[in-house]
Amino acid sequence: MKSQTNFLFCLGGHDLEMLTIKQFLEDNAQPLLDKHLSWGATASAYESEIKEAHQQGITPVLIELHNDLALHSEQIIHIDHHGPLAGKTQPTALHQVFQLLSLPSSSWTRWFELVAANDRDHIAGLQALNATQAEIITIRQADRRAQGITANDETSAKKAIATMEIKANGALNIVQLSHHRSAAVVDKLHPALGGIGFRNLLIRSPQELNFFGQGQWVQALAKAFPQGWYGGALPERGFWGSHNLKANTVINFLLTKFNAQM
Repeated sequence: MKSQTNFLFCLGGHDLEMLTIKQFLEDNAQPLLDKHLSWGATASAYESEIKEAHQQGITPVLIELHNDLALHSEQIIHIDHHGPLAGKTQPTALHQVFQLLSLPSSSWTRWFELVAANDRDHIAGLQALNATQAEIITIRQADRRAQGITANDETSAKKAIATMEIKANGALNIVQLSHHRSAAVVDKLHPALGGIGFRNLLIRSPQELNFFGQGQWVQALAKAFPQGWYGGALPERGFWGSHNLKANTVINFLLTKFNAQM
């Protein structure tokens, strides 16, 4: 393993896990770059810094950054747990950073465990750790804040839920949201936070679709529409999303799948 001082950590889109990683790296005196990116961030956001690091013999560590620069594996360390790297038993980005720095297990805290579980499997992951109600509320509030969700976004999500459609005998809930902060809807619908729950949820946002639900449908969407993104606690459950796909195309695809099982 390379020396800890030989890394340059480049941070991807902000959520609670990414901000936890940032604080963790700062606490361990690791060099990092954070351009306050959003979900779907790419390596090219750090292109000049990556080139400079290579010239200095430093290995860039890309954390949840799509490798759109086609960098070879020997040029970088790529840390992620989405797409083919997703799964209930796969290490989260926080786990991977911790392992990279070869820190003692005593440095792994309850907060880290909760953050990692939340990032992999949302509230179900927290419940699997026997998280208290206070811990669940705290983690989810912190994650929404880290994603930039505002009070107005929360209000819009509540209004969107009020007009939610339920299809295929309850197999699919559809919400039309005026913004792309889908976590505001997902949290409000979860029974642990007072919601009515759902089996599968499709959120329609401007230029974006997000699906949350059973793993078989996440994997079916990822196969049918590979230009999107996916992750979660697969194969049990997870999420999928895409830009610029027509909502009706995805809805019809899902309804065909659901109706075939009835």
